[in-house]
Formats: sequence, C-alpha cells, structure tokens
Amino acid sequence: MKIVIGLITGMISGATPILLAALGGAMTFYAGIFNIAMEGMMLMAAFFAVLGSFLFHSWAMGLLFAVAGSLLLAVIFIFFSVVLKTDEFVTGIALNLFALGTTTYLLRQIFKVKGVFTSKAIVPIPEIHIPLLDQVPFLGPILSGRNLIIYVALVATIYCSWMVFRTRFGLRLRAAGYNPASLDSSGVRTSRIRAQSLLICGVLCGLGGAFLSLGYVTLFAENMTAGRGWISLAAVILVDGNPVGIAVISLIFGFFDGLGLFLQGYRVAPQFTAMVPYVATLVALYLYARRARERSAAIGRRAAGAARIAGPEGGKDE
Repeated sequence: MKIVIGLITGMISGATPILLAALGGAMTFYAGIFNIAMEGMMLMAAFFAVLGSFLFHSWAMGLLFAVAGSLLLAVIFIFFSVVLKTDEFVTGIALNLFALGTTTYLLRQIFKVKGVFTSKAIVPIPEIHIPLLDQVPFLGPILSGRNLIIYVALVATIYCSWMVFRTRFGLRLRAAGYNPASLDSSGVRTSRIRAQSLLICGVLCGLGGAFLSLGYVTLFAENMTAGRGWISLAAVILVDGNPVGIAVISLIFGFFDGLGLFLQGYRVAPQFTAMVPYVATLVALYLYARRARERSAAIGRRAAGAARIAGPEGGKDE
C-alpha cells in the first residue's frame, strides 16, 4: 500500500510543474502563438524563486520573484513576436538559451557556486494539511499534506477551462488563433489578446518553476527544468490545448517521472530512469501524429466519396 501511495504522490508532484506550464502554453496555443519558450520561463522562475526566498527568508517573496523572472521573458517574447512580428520559433529558442545562460551566470556570480546551490536560508513553499482528511485511509496521505502549489495547479486547471470556454475573454482568445481578421474587425486588437495570453503564460510558468526549486526540491541546479517545458508543449499539442486533457496528460507524464525515481530504489541506473518521461513523450507524439494522419486520410476519403456521388454534372447549374 505504501508503494502505491508513494507512486501516486510522486505522480502528482511530477505532474504539477508540467501542468502549470502546459496551462500557460494552452493560453498561447488558443491565441495562435507557438510558444516554445516555456522551458526558459520555468528555468528563470526556478532561479529567481530561490533568490527571493534566500534573500528575504520568505517563500512568498520567492513566488513573487519567480513570477517576475518568468514575466520578464514573457515581456521580451511579446516585444519580439507580437510587436516586431519576428518568427516565434526562433524567438522561443533564443529565449530558452538566454534563460539557460543567464541563470548559470547569475548562479556563479551571486552564490559563487557551480552546478547546484542549496542553503538552509532557502524557505520552501509549505505543505497544506486539510483537517479531518488526514485521518482518511489511503486518500488522506494522497490528498492532504501536499505542497501549496499542487492545490493551486488544481484550481488553475478548473479556472482555465472555465475561462477559455465560458467567458468573453476566452472567446476572444480563441478568435485570435482561429480567425484574427474577424477579431480585428470587431474592434478588438489581436495583438493585445496575444500579449495578454503570453502574460498569463508567464505567471503560470512562474508558479511551475517556483514549485521545481521551492517545492519539488529546495535548491537550484543548472538547467534543472530538464526538458519539462518541452514536455508541457507536447501535452498542449496532444490535446489541442484542452485544460482538462492537459491535466490528464500531465498526470501520465508525472507517473513516468515518479516511476523513474521509484526504480532508482531498485538499483536501476539513474541515467535510464531519467529517460523514462521523455521516451513516453516521444511515444505520445508518435501516436498523436499517427492519429492526425488517419483523421486527415478519413477526411480525404469522405471528400472523394462526396465528389463521386456528385458526379460530373454536380458542379453545373440546373
């Protein structure tokens, strides 16, 4: 039973940063922005979370610093991609490299260390214990005593789903991606909606990065996001940005991440277990691409069938 509970709690913890970043990516996905800078946003947030917590001895300041660091990259992305209309893919790659170089440089200049920085002065994000639920067998250890950001991620999933499909802003957000010309003609600037989507993405990636360095562990390591931003992007693509679907996909990836850590206890090489979530990502993307091809082929067959039924005279006026 303890093993099952451990796997489930590990799955939830592993899924949380992926889920938060993917929810942010869903906002930009609906707005018509191919945002691959989530990796860099999370990495900047992870570093500044540790910096804020260390300097002020407060996890709340760590959260504020994390969101600020992530928003910095979001603002740069807006300037280049939305204002100057540069290529989104190139801009995202540049921001990811910028974040990696900046955090590595600041780690060595501020903390005078290479690789990993940890200190007793870093205050982690607290765990929340729900009264009475602690005493419930099996569910208690899973649902209670989890990190604050895990509960925030749950609320964010529900809120994002409601916002995208039930609000005026959500309608405009989807219009910015599906039919920007129509949105502009209605008097709402597409560029403004896209900028807002990137700011929302920055906040959510900031929370995800803060969880990595102040919740999942209490330290900062160079490139500690380790591809989670890319996994978040894959989750968005797999479910076409649906927040509930993103939550499910994130849990699946989180399970494989937790499984990798669990297998290390059985003397499985850590290099092998670290591959597990990324292999799962590649398999998922392959299945998605195969499904997309089958769907496209089915549409083509239906169109060809309709053309045959119409016959050679189908296009002529009576």
